[in-house]
Amino acid sequence: MEFSLGGMMGDVGVGGVAGFVTGYALKKFMKIVMTIIGAYILSLFWLQQKGVITIDTQKLFNLAESATSQTVSLVQKAVGLLPGTGAFIAGFYLGFQKG
Repeated sequence: MEFSLGGMMGDVGVGGVAGFVTGYALKKFMKIVMTIIGAYILSLFWLQQKGVITIDTQKLFNLAESATSQTVSLVQKAVGLLPGTGAFIAGFYLGFQKG
């Protein structure tokens, strides 16, 4: 078995770049989705204030809690599928910070 530093550096570089791109894209996507969800919820509360609709806030918060727990579960599954290399994780962190 031969130790190849060149092959290992290629894997680390690809993992780091893939992690950076993934983290950057995920943060941008999350910002867009959260803006849309926030605008939607604000419009619902504005319509409730004007008397156009009635909102059962308990059901709304239960729905939000359910969506949050499903998202956390999905993220945990995705992290389990990702390559466990330190370069990918470091790149993901940097990309998420820059995004």
